[in-house]
Order: sequence, then structure tokens, then C-alpha cells
Amino acid sequence: MQQNTTQARPYATAVFELAQAESDLAAWSEMLRLLNLIVSDSQMQRLLNDPRLDSEFLADFVLDISAERLSEAGRNFVRVLADAGRLSLAPQIYQLFEQRRTESEGVVDVEVVSAYQLEQHEQDKIADVMAKRFGKKINISARIDSSLIGGMVIRTGDSVIDASIRGKLRQLGSELAE
Repeated sequence: MQQNTTQARPYATAVFELAQAESDLAAWSEMLRLLNLIVSDSQMQRLLNDPRLDSEFLADFVLDISAERLSEAGRNFVRVLADAGRLSLAPQIYQLFEQRRTESEGVVDVEVVSAYQLEQHEQDKIADVMAKRFGKKINISARIDSSLIGGMVIRTGDSVIDASIRGKLRQLGSELAE
């Protein structure tokens, strides 16, 4: 996963800079979201990994699926990715683009994974703490993962705060193994 992110970063940066120059971050965000959805499909993943299919076929196939929802620059981007054998990086490119977009808009996306449903006041408190830490507006997305046992994991960009019981047990296990 880290290697994919490293490979995707130059593409995400280039697209972000192009979108900024065109003053069209929202349109590029939507095009990359669509490309992410197409490429993330399990049947599409099989096609992308099939060595018998050439880059031109794959690019045309993706462009046919996306119909007219990509601009000329968006279609060219699909061809560049296909020619480089990087269409499978679309999810990481989309994620990195969205991080840059929200940062440029003064917003930081924060994912909170908890063992239980968070009340709105709890989400607000987390948002306040994170806003003070980053000095920006916070956009919180919350989801439940009962395997955490208790507590929560907070992710933003490359930062992870693991305050879950599962994380503490894992850490304790590592310390005891030493």
C-alpha cells in the first residue's frame, strides 16, 4: 500500500496543480472520484492485471465506461496512466488529490474509528481538539469497528492516534515479547 501511495503521489500532485491552474478543483475531484470507482471494481481489477491486454485497450475501456463525464484533460490523464501501467493507482491518486484539495481549502479530513457509535457532542469535541492542533476547519467522518474493543483510532493524512484497547493490548504484547 505504501509503495502504491509513493507511486501515486507524482500523478496526484500534477493533477492537483493542473486543477488549481484551471481553477477547477471540484470538477477534477469528481473526475478522479469516478475513475476511482471504475478502477476499484473487482472485475476491472482483473482486467488491469491481465498481461494480455495492452494499455490502449485498457484506456479505451475505462473511457467508454466513463462516457462523457471526463473532460479532454481527464481523458488524456486516463491515457497517461494507462500508458505508464498505472491505472490501478487511481484510488491512491484520488485519495492524495482529496487531501491536497481539502488542505488548500483550509479543511483537514479526520477519520474517527471507534468501537461504538459516537454521539454528536463527542465528534464535536474531537473536531475542536483537532482544529486547535491543525489550526484549520475539521471535517470528521466516523465509522464503527467493534474489533477495537473500546476507545478509538483517529487518522488524518499520515498521522494516526491509536487510543483503542486493541492497540494498547497489541503494544503491551510487543513489550512483553521483548
